[in-house]
Amino acid sequence: MTITPDELLSGWRGRRFLLEYARRSEELATDPDQPEAPFSSAAMLAGYELDPGRGSSVVLVSVGTGSCAAEPVEATPASVATLLDGVALAEVDQETVLRTLAHAVTVARYWQEPDGEDVLAALPVVRTALERVAAHVAGSADAVGWWSTPVDRTDQHAVTWDADRTPPAGTAAERLDRWRTDALKEERDARRQRPADPTASWSGTWWSAPPWQLTRTLRSLDGHGPAGLWLVEDDMGWEQAVTHRVDVPAGARVYEVDGAEAWAALCRAYPLEVTAQKRHDWYRTTGRDGPWVQPDWAAVAADHDAVHLTAAYLAAAGTVIPVGDDTASVIAGWNPDETCWLVDTVRPEPEGRAWVLDDEDWVPAAG
Repeated sequence: MTITPDELLSGWRGRRFLLEYARRSEELATDPDQPEAPFSSAAMLAGYELDPGRGSSVVLVSVGTGSCAAEPVEATPASVATLLDGVALAEVDQETVLRTLAHAVTVARYWQEPDGEDVLAALPVVRTALERVAAHVAGSADAVGWWSTPVDRTDQHAVTWDADRTPPAGTAAERLDRWRTDALKEERDARRQRPADPTASWSGTWWSAPPWQLTRTLRSLDGHGPAGLWLVEDDMGWEQAVTHRVDVPAGARVYEVDGAEAWAALCRAYPLEVTAQKRHDWYRTTGRDGPWVQPDWAAVAADHDAVHLTAAYLAAAGTVIPVGDDTASVIAGWNPDETCWLVDTVRPEPEGRAWVLDDEDWVPAAG
């Protein structure tokens, strides 16, 4: 079963992927000697006008003057949609999909409002134009079929970034206990110290994924190395990494988050209230004011060895996920296809493989 066009169109990250796919298609079809990209230019300019940080945290810099300057393009949502209709869509192959998905993941943010191009892609006129892109991408099972599959138990790899070579202390259970203790303390402190007004200028722990100190794995992709090198939210600009193959034990209990309802069910079964600590960040990113919960990962570990997030990420990440009559949750800080291991039964193999970022490509390190 592959991802559907409706799933791609229903979430912030899915729509941004589609917008970026159209942009990359135009780029691939553009004559390098005459680099005109009217759709890309219009989308960038329209996104700038819609960005909440326009003129302050986001500044538009014009490039090119005189006879070589590019012709100005009309940059309204309607003109973006019209230009999008004329873009010849690139063949759906793994390389194009991976590069496009990597960009859509990198620009995710859950501690402030969606950026201008996320807003642009969600507008009805642009979303309608993206339906053609969604059908084009979803129809290629060879390139995107892995998005909707369960964790590949025969091919998992952990990534250690250059800055994180020192392994965290303690067992997985001890790390989870520390995480829960810290989360409960942050919630108590936030209730006392932070304002109830969701629009107040406060921020805290905005992510809802399991603690980073746990082992995280993703599958490998032919010719591109482990997907964990590419699919990273809120990346820190790393340029070096080491990957280790991870053996998954037979019978490992893996919970599959294959949609918003699967996440909601996890929150209902193992609820941890995080209203006070998430209120301000999640209000900014979703516009919702109300009680928030997330999974209590220490409790989840009693029944599950790992949790895997499929391409449901594209439909559900950063959205309001109803949990109860008045509670909701957000998937934030979790990369697509990533499996978070809550136990110590998975161990990376001793011999790793070093990688370096060469321009935009992760390649094996020399030597």
